[in-house]
Amino acid sequence: MKWLLTALTAVCVLLPSAHCATPGVVWCYDQPSCNESRWGTIAPLCSGSRQSPINIVSTSATADSNLTEFTFTNYNSKTALTMIENTGKTVKVSLAAGVKISGGGLPESYDSLQFHLHWGNGSSVPGSEHTVNGKRYSMELHIVNSKGSYNTNTALAVKDSTGLAALGFFIEEMSGSSTGQPASWNILSSYLASIKSSGNKTSVANGISLDDLLTGVDRSKYYRYLGSLTTPTCNEAVVWTVFKDTIKVSRDVIDLFSNTVHVGDENSTFAINVFRSIQPLQDVSTQAGSSSSNGNPSSSSSASSGAMCSVGLMALSLVLGRGVSH
Repeated sequence: MKWLLTALTAVCVLLPSAHCATPGVVWCYDQPSCNESRWGTIAPLCSGSRQSPINIVSTSATADSNLTEFTFTNYNSKTALTMIENTGKTVKVSLAAGVKISGGGLPESYDSLQFHLHWGNGSSVPGSEHTVNGKRYSMELHIVNSKGSYNTNTALAVKDSTGLAALGFFIEEMSGSSTGQPASWNILSSYLASIKSSGNKTSVANGISLDDLLTGVDRSKYYRYLGSLTTPTCNEAVVWTVFKDTIKVSRDVIDLFSNTVHVGDENSTFAINVFRSIQPLQDVSTQAGSSSSNGNPSSSSSASSGAMCSVGLMALSLVLGRGVSH
């Protein structure tokens, strides 16, 4: 019976269309009676040994040749985003049937069910769940996927140690003074005004795709580890992929999430700091020959730094060579 309660709760968390009121499992971020300090009591799996999120130490990630490139099916579809909802704890977007991922070292194809976001308090207080070398980013987007063989039955998926696959993308404040950028994120955030209160939901019009939202990310470069859901019931059933490149979003768009979305009705507090604290380190792997430096997931920055170092070493060798010849 205990596993059934856990599974039913996970369905409520994962399936955007589920309407659930599971007794005895009430959690939150903001109240002492149900915040993270109480999660282990509310949902015992939250005290497990394979919990997420974690701090990723880039220099400790081991090379794994099995971590190939992903195939993203229908991520370019302009009709893939169907419904956006304020759950009282996050903003969740439902995805249409037929959106899938495969490859990437996963055991089989997975159905993409929904994505949601974690944030802090505007652009000034970062709120990503994972960190890299101790750096926390403004926001984090999670795309939740379930093994295709379970036919979107997440009650079965959460009982499988690799039943779910989560894709994590860091969102970083864009440099400069641009507003409403990128256009895809400006469109997505425009829906927030219609879902201010918990339980509010509205249809997403055709026009933006997952590819549009993931702009600027090299999806062939990522970290991998086995972990859990980051909210109760914290099922240890997740293959985590955390991408190294960040999505650059303008400050005004980032700020909208923490000054528009409420935890209850419009008279309640704003939803801020909606992220779990860092859990004990797990074994992390990455592609062979792939690394990031200085805690910055951006591969382009790493490549530029490497090129500059190479030029510097070449110049130094020429100087030293001339000195010896004299």
